[in-house]
Amino acid sequence: MNAPADVTLELDDIQRGVLSPRPTPYAATYLVFRLDDRAQGRELMRRASSAATSAADSSSPLGDTWVSVAVTYWGLEALGVPHASLDTFAWEFRQGMAARSRALGDEGASSPQHWEAPLGTRDVHVVLAAVAPDPPRLEAAIDRARPAYERLPGVTAIWRQDCYALPTEKEHFGYRDGVSHPAVEGSGIPGSNELEAPLKCGEFVLGYPDGLGGVQTPQPSVLGRNGSYAVFRKLHQKVAEFRRYLRDNSTETQDEELIAAKIMGRWRSGAPLALAPQHDEPALGADPHRRNTFLYEQDDPTGFTTPGGCHIRRANPRDSSVAGEVRLHRMIRRGAVYGPPLPDGALEDDGVDRGLMFAFIGAHLGRQFEFVQSEWMNDGIFFGGGNTRDPIAGSADGKTGFTIPRRPLRRRLAPLPRFVVTRGGEYCFLPSLSALRWLGDLQG
Repeated sequence: MNAPADVTLELDDIQRGVLSPRPTPYAATYLVFRLDDRAQGRELMRRASSAATSAADSSSPLGDTWVSVAVTYWGLEALGVPHASLDTFAWEFRQGMAARSRALGDEGASSPQHWEAPLGTRDVHVVLAAVAPDPPRLEAAIDRARPAYERLPGVTAIWRQDCYALPTEKEHFGYRDGVSHPAVEGSGIPGSNELEAPLKCGEFVLGYPDGLGGVQTPQPSVLGRNGSYAVFRKLHQKVAEFRRYLRDNSTETQDEELIAAKIMGRWRSGAPLALAPQHDEPALGADPHRRNTFLYEQDDPTGFTTPGGCHIRRANPRDSSVAGEVRLHRMIRRGAVYGPPLPDGALEDDGVDRGLMFAFIGAHLGRQFEFVQSEWMNDGIFFGGGNTRDPIAGSADGKTGFTIPRRPLRRRLAPLPRFVVTRGGEYCFLPSLSALRWLGDLQG
């Protein structure tokens, strides 16, 4: 379903990292900077406007290689953006992720007091992300961006995280990742589900009409328009514990894979239960034109095939009968793994940090990212699941199990431990290229 776009996006002013899917495979790096000198911070913005890649630059000689530049609230403040302007940004962005920890379920081991320094602090000002098809081209991209921050003693690099996506596209729990992404009107980039109508561009890019007909634009317009909000989170994965849970709740290998599929909503290959309910179909999982083209309401309204509480149905209920309007909570989600894989078959943790660098892009931090985290990941009321939480990414309490609907009797699994622990993150603003130049030209 491809409805014509009624709005023309100014792609040459929008950073490419807002709309473009990442290549497969790819390597990526996140670099975090603190601005200790206002004038040099502004010079960084001027240089960054040349280093960042536009969404119109998809056929550049660099191919699938680009650099994105994001700024936190504290970064905008350090650059000297007037408070009258800062006050027009989303209030969640102004608070920062650490202050929103309770709403996000970042408590206990995931609370900000346990985060990896300096994440979650007011020292995080600028986040530079570089993406390329392989490590050599990634380093070349970083080398090209290096003049933007080198020889600026008032700009200090304080954190780096290298990450990657394998040719198999799998993350550390063993599932193919990055399967689903929406179509955005005016982007020219098709979505992964041909049955889903493109979403209004204002759902993802500031300054354009969104799904409710409103236009969100931080002021002045030259700063807000063509920008977006970005969330990045470092999520540690307890791979050995996850494997043990699957083993302890299954009767044999085939049953273990079925439980893994029921928890995720997809088989490890990426094939969805909705299209492959009985067994895995790797060819389907590898086919980007088929593996995400399905709905729930007509064929599986009660979740006997794809449980209502599984990860992918919580993250995107599609046409399911749930409380609220699903299309208002859609996100552009991107993930990249970090750390080496745990060897196949290992059931004991080796003490190595591994996990996922999660990125969200959207124009509404509250009703997109925070809503999905609080209402869909960490609650089950929206689909009639009570206080149950997402079995993969939810803030499990170790007391609530997972239920697999089936006839004649449903199957109850043991209480879920928390498999994913937040190591840190931040809410960022992805300025347009003209906004980066505007930030560089600030006076006073």
